[in-house]
Amino acid sequence: VMLEKREYAIQRIEGVPKRTVEPPPEAVLKRIRREVAEIKTARDTDSDLMAFLSDFQWPLTGRISGVYGSQRVYNGKPGRPHYGVDVARPTGTVVVAPADAVVTLVQQDNYYSGGTLIMDHGYGVSSTMIHLSEVLVKDGQTVKQGEPVAKVGASGRATGPHLDWRLNWFEVKLDPVTVVPPMK
Repeated sequence: VMLEKREYAIQRIEGVPKRTVEPPPEAVLKRIRREVAEIKTARDTDSDLMAFLSDFQWPLTGRISGVYGSQRVYNGKPGRPHYGVDVARPTGTVVVAPADAVVTLVQQDNYYSGGTLIMDHGYGVSSTMIHLSEVLVKDGQTVKQGEPVAKVGASGRATGPHLDWRLNWFEVKLDPVTVVPPMK
């Protein structure tokens, strides 16, 4: 397989409220650091599950509203690149497991990502789903591909209801679109 250089979309947005661009107060930063540490621990899971070798399915189908690698520049300040794929659907739409997994993290109200779910597919490969209105599974629970795991939301720093699905190999960010068939 030959790797090819990709071009990523950059959006420039002016007139964004200062609170969206500037760092939050120190009390909030402590919370953010704790939540980030919990996410890192969940993504460091190195189990012998073999689900990562299976054919993944879309956890949700709909209009793709955000793509991997895109970036926004707010009031001249670059934000972080987007490391997932966004699928826009109404709040409450059911999200399913893209492959067999064990739940390694449930956060109901993460500062940035709102309702957050991380599932281990084995050997460091994990799915992260964020901005959820509800997580339907518990930490440590085994889930099968296609089983309902959450509901679409607009929690955390989201501008509308959607699923943000991210795929990692430990801390390496992967484009989820590369492991699923074309959306029907």
